[in-house]
Amino acid sequence: MKKYVNGEIVDLTAEEISARQAEETAWNNGALDRALEELRFERNNLLKKTDWLANSDVTMSSEMTTYRQALRDLTSGLDTVEKVKTKLELNVDENNKPISGSFKNFPEKPTE
Repeated sequence: MKKYVNGEIVDLTAEEISARQAEETAWNNGALDRALEELRFERNNLLKKTDWLANSDVTMSSEMTTYRQALRDLTSGLDTVEKVKTKLELNVDENNKPISGSFKNFPEKPTE
């Protein structure tokens, strides 16, 4: 491994190499947590859009209750980055362009 010092390329010391490898390991070990964080962000946005249905003066349909529970359960059993990425696959339009906020493997929202 190399680095620039005063415009010159020099070898990293053993300590610098060790520190860099530790940083890379820590980053790789956090991949699942980062992927789950992204999934939860998208899931929470969808839940927020239906939160008003949980008000005491609104009767929520059983279909909507099921949908909201399915969203909350979305992270169950996701123990690899690949499984999370599968959940985050976007739907595409007729031109094969991703539809923002529309995921293939999320529960389908019922009509309100």
